[in-house]
Amino acid sequence: MTSGDRNPPASSDESHGHDHDHDHEHDHHTSGREGDSVPAAPSNRDDVAQFSVPEMDCPSCAGKVENSVRKLDGITTIDPQVTTGTLSVSYDGGHTSPNEIAERIKKAGYTVENQGETTATFTVPEMDCPSCAGKIENALDDISGLSSYETQPTTGKVITTYNGDSVSPSKITAAIESAGYEVTDSTANNTDTESDPTDDRGSVWTSSRAIKTWISGGFVALGLLFEFFLTGQNVLVAELVGRELLIADILFLIAVGVAGQIIFRNGYYSALNRNLDIDLLMSIAISGAIIASLVFGEALYFEAATLTFLFSIAELLERYSMDRARNSLQELMDLSPDEATVKRDGEEVTVHVDDVAVGDIVIVRPGEKIPMDGEVLDGESAVNQAPITGESVPVDKISGDEVYAGTINEQGYLEIEVTSEAGDNTLSRIVQMVEDAQSNKTEREQFVDRFSSYYTPVVVGFAVLVAVVPPLLFEASWPTFIVYGLTLLVLACPCAFVISTPVSVVSGITSAAKNGVLIKGGNHLEAMGAVEAIAMDKTGTITKGELTVTDVVPLNDNYDDDVLRCARGLESRSEHPIGDAIVEFAEGSNIGAPTVDNFDSITGKGVEADLDGEKHYAGKPGFFEELGFDLEHVHATTDGGVVTTKSQQMCERNNCVDLLADTVPELQSQGKTVVLVGTEDEIEGVIAVADDIRPEAEAAIQRLHDLGVEHIVMLTGDNERTARAIAEEVGVDEFRAELLPDEKVEAIKELDEQYDGVAMIGDGVNDAPALATATVGIAMGAAGTDTALETADIALMSDDLSKLPYLYELSHDANNVIRQNIWTSLGAKGLLALGVPFGLVPIWAAVLIGDAGMTLSVTGNAMRLSRIKPDSLLAD
Repeated sequence: MTSGDRNPPASSDESHGHDHDHDHEHDHHTSGREGDSVPAAPSNRDDVAQFSVPEMDCPSCAGKVENSVRKLDGITTIDPQVTTGTLSVSYDGGHTSPNEIAERIKKAGYTVENQGETTATFTVPEMDCPSCAGKIENALDDISGLSSYETQPTTGKVITTYNGDSVSPSKITAAIESAGYEVTDSTANNTDTESDPTDDRGSVWTSSRAIKTWISGGFVALGLLFEFFLTGQNVLVAELVGRELLIADILFLIAVGVAGQIIFRNGYYSALNRNLDIDLLMSIAISGAIIASLVFGEALYFEAATLTFLFSIAELLERYSMDRARNSLQELMDLSPDEATVKRDGEEVTVHVDDVAVGDIVIVRPGEKIPMDGEVLDGESAVNQAPITGESVPVDKISGDEVYAGTINEQGYLEIEVTSEAGDNTLSRIVQMVEDAQSNKTEREQFVDRFSSYYTPVVVGFAVLVAVVPPLLFEASWPTFIVYGLTLLVLACPCAFVISTPVSVVSGITSAAKNGVLIKGGNHLEAMGAVEAIAMDKTGTITKGELTVTDVVPLNDNYDDDVLRCARGLESRSEHPIGDAIVEFAEGSNIGAPTVDNFDSITGKGVEADLDGEKHYAGKPGFFEELGFDLEHVHATTDGGVVTTKSQQMCERNNCVDLLADTVPELQSQGKTVVLVGTEDEIEGVIAVADDIRPEAEAAIQRLHDLGVEHIVMLTGDNERTARAIAEEVGVDEFRAELLPDEKVEAIKELDEQYDGVAMIGDGVNDAPALATATVGIAMGAAGTDTALETADIALMSDDLSKLPYLYELSHDANNVIRQNIWTSLGAKGLLALGVPFGLVPIWAAVLIGDAGMTLSVTGNAMRLSRIKPDSLLAD
């Protein structure tokens, strides 16, 4: 049964023809989306330059450019992206430069629109809130030649793109440090790109700021002791500008001096960088309380000390909550070991993973983590792939199988040939994509950014009015309303409000990554939770994409083994997928093979051969009709005089089978391809072959319905009969069959018009046009597949359809959490602000509830997303 000898079978070739035969046609146009493609990660020691080369729009163009650039010394990796016309080059800055690379591109015959911009990441551990990021952004705005920058408070990193001829890394570092923050690491300095900001800071509660906070709190407690309990000893000890200072006042001022150092320092940098943030507002509030005490004679030193102490605690709590969010990402980074055991010169040596090269042989013993992506050369073992794919059951690996960095060798000894460098393996790409996901802001996050730009000035203006207008117009107490104004200044910073969305996004995306689902942006997380319709490819998504034998119906007193033995012999010389499936099934059932002679294929019908000297045939029912067989009256197989169950179901008289009216139509109605096997004298049996439905498909689709997805449709290039059978079995609402790739795109557009958002899930390259058209594109089984990772918005790392309802549930819950965080933090700030002029909100409540309390609340709420697990969904 060679591929040219039979018409495409119902459930296999037709589906493969429509779903897979167009892969190459679209490969160069849809392998990535602008803004979504992720170039191969360079070695941690290299600089990275990106070039805009619009005319590089085909693989041959890319090949010419790549060959030209490779002539330079110091080039490590070259990643041409023809879909976006960009070239990313990692290089050793000691051997070449962006200008030299640009010249090589020009020598290949292509115009360079920029002269090689360098992308560098700076690690700034203390940048852990939106106001911190604002100061740094204002400082970076003053650098000419800096093309773009992105601050990530949730990871403590600043990502910059700049022209290396006019901007140096040291200039960027100086700008960041001029905003009051230390740069502890930088890829521009050839250091590790995956450093952990939390490691540089140590424990929150033992930091220098924490110690000063506790000392300040001690002085506040002593001041209160003198103020309320040792009033007799709280005697006058000094006069300052005509105002009395008591022991309690001095203790309160010392408390301000101890804990207020960092507040005033940060406030200074905020003013210097024109950023009206919490540090500047708190500096004004504390200073205002002290100045008001001196001017109006009513001591507000206690308020100043309380404000200083409580704000310091609030900052520690905010830092702690941010570290929790950062640690969720760090857990991904920690999956890969730092060292590897490598075979070199006949010996085993332990080296850092950065020193392992492609082609090296690494040794992994039981219980050890696999350090690099690679292919098993020797050994057998069960490998726990949960860190990458989220699979709960270890996967057996033998020679030739692919393994991923960060997975765990459970049992046997493995020798693995490395296929990618440390910075370019699957785990590194996952970590990089999770970090980059923050740059794709959700619609709600964009709304929050816009709103917060108005919120702070409005509340500050309100604070000034509250502090000044009542005393001036109504002769109210100046000290009282100044305190009210200072309280409003505390509430003027929207930190908890601004951070409510990013911490939820980071929590959701990192939680998904740990469970084998890679979400490439907060916008995709938000969109997935709101889709009303889901379109699913059939082959490779709902089904396994692999043909297998599903039924064996023995006839004329033969047995299953007899039929399979003859079929294996006939198909052993066939190159047809159906023949391969029959041979593989027979081998797996330990069915022996007969001697095969005089093999011949009959185009479009079947094959014939002599098996152990007797002529045999295998092929379509029509082929056997041409050979003169009566397919309406075939003797049913008996076992000891009793008709077998299968035969009994298909034969009314219990002694014959009508293949044309009963057996063949019934099997074909189930989406199966039928092959008859027989000799010149009798039909020995029927074999049905089909692309097996994934065992979790029906439960996953039912779960999606239960979760609220309105419409689920299956899109396939297979014939309508097969599509209908599978659609009925798995429970989709609709199916559309015999679709070419462009027709799948049209189907997605129609669904998008009928429903508010549509997600498309497919198995990679062949579904790329539909994936790109859908509101959210989801790639199935993307582990180790560069194109699938680049094409889709979301990637299910394993071939496990149960991850789809998990993804929908996570996204839906993430949207709810984001909404809760935004409106709770905004509502709390608004209510507190409205209560201040009426004396209902003391200054300590503004700090502990409005600032620290809401920051802890939104972070804790976001962390709830990590509790959602894939296994629990289908078990409900």
